[in-house]
Amino acid sequence: MNSYGWIILIAILTDYLIGIVADLLNIRAMKSQIPSEFEGVYDAESYARSQAYTKERTRFGLLSGTFSIILLLVFWFAGGFQWVDEIVRGFGYGPVLTGVFYIALIMVAQTLISLPFRIYSTFVIEEKYGFNKTTSGLFISDMAKSFALGVAIGGPLLATVLWFFESFGAQAWLWIWGILTLFTLGLQYIAPTWIMPLFNKFEPLEDETLKERLLRYAERVNFGLKDIFMMDGSKRSTKSNAFFTGFGKNKRIALFDTLLENHTQDEIMAVVAHEVGHYKKRHIVKGMILSVIHSGVVLWLLSQFLTVEALFDAFFVETPSVYTGLIFFGMLYQPVEMVLGVLLNMQSRKHEFEADAFAVETAMSGDDEDSSLGGVAGNYAGISHIGRAADAMTNALKKLSLHNLSNLTPHPFYAFMNYSHPPVLERIKAIKERSSSTSGQ
Repeated sequence: MNSYGWIILIAILTDYLIGIVADLLNIRAMKSQIPSEFEGVYDAESYARSQAYTKERTRFGLLSGTFSIILLLVFWFAGGFQWVDEIVRGFGYGPVLTGVFYIALIMVAQTLISLPFRIYSTFVIEEKYGFNKTTSGLFISDMAKSFALGVAIGGPLLATVLWFFESFGAQAWLWIWGILTLFTLGLQYIAPTWIMPLFNKFEPLEDETLKERLLRYAERVNFGLKDIFMMDGSKRSTKSNAFFTGFGKNKRIALFDTLLENHTQDEIMAVVAHEVGHYKKRHIVKGMILSVIHSGVVLWLLSQFLTVEALFDAFFVETPSVYTGLIFFGMLYQPVEMVLGVLLNMQSRKHEFEADAFAVETAMSGDDEDSSLGGVAGNYAGISHIGRAADAMTNALKKLSLHNLSNLTPHPFYAFMNYSHPPVLERIKAIKERSSSTSGQ
């Protein structure tokens, strides 16, 4: 063990211990009394189930995380990385193909080792709490398709990265940065058309009234929208969601069928307006710019460490190579990634508040003048569009929390470390404050 080995070992164990502390604090923060905002939404039984679900998921996460840490350390100190290197070098291929085989073997082994945990999570825990709709056949099909995509897309991409590092030396990171950036942007166009339909059905939204409202809303806020789809999310889980895909004039809304079944039109309008808010507030563009900058910095740092023999000595690998360097640098970089993850979560939570505010201000605007709604708008005579949107957004959040058995009272430290979205009670409070301040202007 040298200084690199100690840094990586301490980082792994520190990250693990911080996770344990956060989990334990989160469990202790649970309150027996239903928060006043959720009275009438949760009853005693459903609230108890949500807490039991959080506890069981936490215990399972601790077990699987501990197993992964122990396995990694045993593999490391037993010379596993050198052993796999000897196997792939024995195939007699060049450095690029050897590297592809090396990383592929490591990834396949990780997948197989984690498979029992995935099966238990899906077919025992999620089944126990009424979420799982995945059949064994669908589970196997998803794995096969994911493996095929990894081979078809990930394999050539990895080979390209290895080839550039082998061929261009110190300047390789610049070429790879450009290639990965183009690949990421291209994937935004390819995924909705070619990849996502491999796993789910996307059918045009059948509810013409809702579709018309969504299209008129998009037009009002100058949001280019190509089409609206319903996705069969219920074939895997009862949990609900909605998301956008594509860029420019190719943007599409995908609504889970479970969302359509469990929410009113106003609530769906508010959820969609929230997602539109991310685009209108430039959150998507900012995220992509940060991602590109981040990948550039990581690739530059990687290029500096690929020639440091001490990094390979820390893992008992006798012959340094680009492919083992990719893995070892990833482990060395882990402390920086952990800090960046916390900072990005902070930014994401800020963006969620901003998207909520956008939804409150715009979701129902123009409904009173929209003759296509018939009596819908008239049912809310005397209530401002901001008040309607705030009610719809909070009701949607409450229903989503109930249907997903969300933890309503997470510990602040756990939320700080792990949450990309603010806790639901904080979001509801901010929505009400935004509604009051905007209505009073």
